[in-house]
Parts: sequence; C-alpha cells; structure tokens
Amino acid sequence: MPLAYIGLGSNLQQPLQQIQQALNELAELPDTQLSGVSHFYRSRAIGPEQPDFINAAAQLNTELSPIVLLDELQKIEQAHQRKREMHWGPRTLDLDLLLYDQQQIDLPRLNVPHPLLTKRAFVLLPLLDLDKNLALPNGKKLQDYLAQCQDQKIERLTTETVSRTYP
Repeated sequence: MPLAYIGLGSNLQQPLQQIQQALNELAELPDTQLSGVSHFYRSRAIGPEQPDFINAAAQLNTELSPIVLLDELQKIEQAHQRKREMHWGPRTLDLDLLLYDQQQIDLPRLNVPHPLLTKRAFVLLPLLDLDKNLALPNGKKLQDYLAQCQDQKIERLTTETVSRTYP
C-alpha cells in the first residue's frame, strides 16, 4: 500500500482543535489508514502579520491515487471553512500532500515532493518525527536540510498541551 505524508497547519479558530479534528478526518478516508502522527509544533507565520501556526504531519497508508488524495484533502479543508483569499495568509486549516510513496509528480494541480518542503522547519521536523531516515525521491535525506532552517523559530508542544486520541 502506498505511503503518503501530509502536512497540517492552522492559525485560526482554535488551531490545535482544527489539527486534531483534521487528523480524525484523515483516519476516516476511504482505503486509507492513519499510520503515524508527529508531535505538534508552534511556528511563526510566513508572510503578512498573523497569529502563529500549529503544525504537524501525518503518515497515511493509502490506496487512493495522489490526485484523489489531494481532492480528499481539499474537501477536508473546505469542511473547516478554508478560504484562499491571500497568499501565505491566515487559515483555519492547510493540508499539503508532501510526499507520496517516493514518487515525483509534476502536474498543474499537484507537485510532489512539495516544492518548499526542504526550506521549512515546520514541515521538516514533523516529518522527521515520523521517520528520522526519511528521504526525497532523489535519495537526499530530509535531515540534511535542517541546517538551512536554523533561523526559523519553532517550538515543539508538550504532550500536556496536546491530547492524542486518534484512531
């Protein structure tokens, strides 16, 4: 069964609860199993002035194709009232298909690996929580990109802050 990694982010309307609910919804996708959830992180927003983000990553075993999975992710975002009004603007929920079974995908609607994956600590750290040896399709380990992100402020949330009850 193909393995997919999903990035989750939220900075509006109780972000922690938005992420937790989205994880439950990912677990309910057809032909899909939620097989891993990273720690949760707080990071500064990129772009316009706005609240900090809560970020995490999920590991899915799925029979859904990359495009069908993307459609399902966008349905979940819409259910959380995601609005795409401003580039890098605040959002109730952002779900990104970061990696899909070591495939390289270049389509108008979907680029995998996610083009900015290696430049963002709030993506790299949660992914490395799931698999410290995770690599891109080209074989480069994600761990090797962390040095480029040292100036990015990010804080891992404690387990007391985050209740972890996912299927």
